[in-house]
Amino acid sequence: MRDNGVVNVGPEPLTFGDVIRVARHGAPVQLSDDAMAAISAARQRVDELAESPVPAYGVSTGFGALATRHIDPALRAQLQRSLVRSHAAGSGPEIETEVVRALMLLRLHTLATGHTGIRPTTAKTLAALISAGITPVVHEFGSLGCSGDLAPLAHVALVLMGEGVVRDRAGNLTSAAEALKQAGIEPVELAAKEGLALINGTDGMLGMLILALDDLTRLLRTADVSAAMSVEALLGTDAVFAPELQALRPQPGQALAAANMVRILAESPIMASHRDPNACTRVQDAYSLRCAPQVAGAARDTVAHAANVATWELASAVDNPAVLADGRVESNGNFHGAPIAYVLDFLAIVAADVASMSERRTDRFLDVARNHGLPAFLADDPGVDSGHMIAQYTQAAVVSEMKRLAVPASVDSIPSSAMQEDHVSMGWSAARKLRRSVDGLTRVLAVEVLTAARALDLRAPLRPAPATAAVVAALRETIPGPGPDRFLAPEIEAAVRLVADGAVVAAAESVTGPLA
Repeated sequence: MRDNGVVNVGPEPLTFGDVIRVARHGAPVQLSDDAMAAISAARQRVDELAESPVPAYGVSTGFGALATRHIDPALRAQLQRSLVRSHAAGSGPEIETEVVRALMLLRLHTLATGHTGIRPTTAKTLAALISAGITPVVHEFGSLGCSGDLAPLAHVALVLMGEGVVRDRAGNLTSAAEALKQAGIEPVELAAKEGLALINGTDGMLGMLILALDDLTRLLRTADVSAAMSVEALLGTDAVFAPELQALRPQPGQALAAANMVRILAESPIMASHRDPNACTRVQDAYSLRCAPQVAGAARDTVAHAANVATWELASAVDNPAVLADGRVESNGNFHGAPIAYVLDFLAIVAADVASMSERRTDRFLDVARNHGLPAFLADDPGVDSGHMIAQYTQAAVVSEMKRLAVPASVDSIPSSAMQEDHVSMGWSAARKLRRSVDGLTRVLAVEVLTAARALDLRAPLRPAPATAAVVAALRETIPGPGPDRFLAPEIEAAVRLVADGAVVAAAESVTGPLA
């Protein structure tokens, strides 16, 4: 999808929406006049330091453990090329285009703050690269999340020099030199300080955090929808979601999740069919039904905390050394990824737990001892047919993997650079595993929605609530209802797409209005 609305990049913070538009929808960018003024002023100070006989880290010295060597002016262009080439040392699978575009935009924003000392022409070349839809090939492994995402960013910087490999707007693999030529972009010859300015940031992990927040916001609404469908189809009660009960424990996310479920279950004939206390002998529902708002609500509050961290990071200028407003160029530790790494790990825990509860609800549908009158495994002819037996296996396998992915990366520091970088954040690794967790949660919720929809159909002639009925109808446009066993994998993937693109939530909201 191409978004032709230009994202303006200046010294002021970007928004989450800006990042999503550029990363996911291909929006072009432009540097503001304020950005160009700030960049030019900072560059003037760097040029002064480059001409000084006094060594200045990152301007006229080596880097990291080699920072004690003063570099002769005649060798400084070579120093920049060598820095980028040597640091573009990633390995493993190619990472996603949306992640690279987010990384590039966030680096451009730091350059636009005027705290890096980059030249205006170099910043404009990076902006042109983004707008042309040229995506450097960046690899899975290479960042320890301290001194920023060095290797991933170096692969981008390499392309600015006209070297390396890229994907063009159509997704074709080609050389950087050819792609730049086709786009009419001149490669840059990096000058003093520019190599560090291009690679010394936490942009990759921050970009993946913002993308994950976008996904998780949608998925937590989906979890409310799937939980409500399960409560309804398992003949549970919505009485426990009443606002006066939620008020006894004033966790904000819990109140939102419970209110969503109440709205989704409103006017349900299935729920009404067993409200008579003389006809219903159940005292209380299982935790996976009754406590859904508590878990989904805690997840929401964790997402809100992570969003605060991301917001603070979007207002940051991460580079080392940094050019200060008074003209000083000072070494610092702002490149350490700990703040981002922690919340990336928190979110992997959240995703795993929400998925775990979803899987437990799915499992209840398949057991005649717990599903309150539904056929075994929701099969058409139990024994001949297996119904959703193995769909739950698939869901359980994903949940098990997500539990392993919930082990924090941020506590697993490993020293590097001859012990100069003796404590690292592993934020990039935390971000990579969170992306897998988000994909896993999407799949787990899809199986629950698919299973709950089948169960609601099997409750006929009782009808579901208007909102849950709308979700079932959305599924039935591409996924048939109950019947003899058929090839199930395509139906699961169809449900995954409906969860991933927001169609499940949209169907419910067509009745309820916007969910919280």
